Amino acid sequence: MDVSIRDDYLPDMPLDPNSLRDALETLGAILEDRGTACHIVVIGGGALLLVGLVHRSTKDLDVVALAHDGALVRASPFPPELAEAVRDVALALDLPEDWLNAGPADLLTFGLPQGFTDRTTVESFGALTVHVASRVDQVAFKLYAAADHWPHHGKHLQDLQALAPTPDELVSAARWCRTHDASEAFRDVQLTPVLGLFGVSEVPRG
Repeated sequence: MDVSIRDDYLPDMPLDPNSLRDALETLGAILEDRGTACHIVVIGGGALLLVGLVHRSTKDLDVVALAHDGALVRASPFPPELAEAVRDVALALDLPEDWLNAGPADLLTFGLPQGFTDRTTVESFGALTVHVASRVDQVAFKLYAAADHWPHHGKHLQDLQALAPTPDELVSAARWCRTHDASEAFRDVQLTPVLGLFGVSEVPRG
C-alpha cells in the first residue's frame, strides 16, 4: 500500500470519528500488505468515540490487551510489527506517535470485569481486528478513572455522564473499582463523591 502524507491533517491533530476510522483502516492495510494480522482490545474515550457513545475528539486509542487464540494477552510492549505499523500510520497521517498505545495494559494484570471478553464487539479493518469494550464495562473503567482523578471534573467524568449509567450499573462498577483499590481513602474520598453525583449512595466496602 502506498501511504502518503495527507494535506488535510495537522500535526498532533485530535482524532474525530472519521479520522480515527481512517487511521485504523490505514493501519489494517499496512499490516495486510506486510502479511501480518493483529487483534487489539480497546477501551477508553477512543473506543467510545469509535462506536458513537461519545462525540468529543480524542488524542489516542487505548489498547488494554491483545487477543490471541481466544485469550487476552498483555499488550505492552506492542509486537514489533504492530509498533512499526503504528509509527508508519502516525507519519502518514500526521498523528502523534502514540495515537494507538497500550497505556492501560496494567488493567489486564489487575483484572478486567468478569465476562468482559464475551461482551466486546468486533470491527474489522483489513488485517486489523478491533475488539471494543462494551458500554457496561466502559462504565466501570470511566468510574474508576473519574474517581482516580477526583476532584478534577475532566473528560472521564464527562464520558461517564455521557454513558448515562443506571444506579445498578454504577454499584456493579464500583465493586469492580474496589478490586483495584480497596483502600478506605479511595472509597470515601474519591469513589463516594463521584457516585453521589449520580444519586448513588450505596458504595461497596469490599
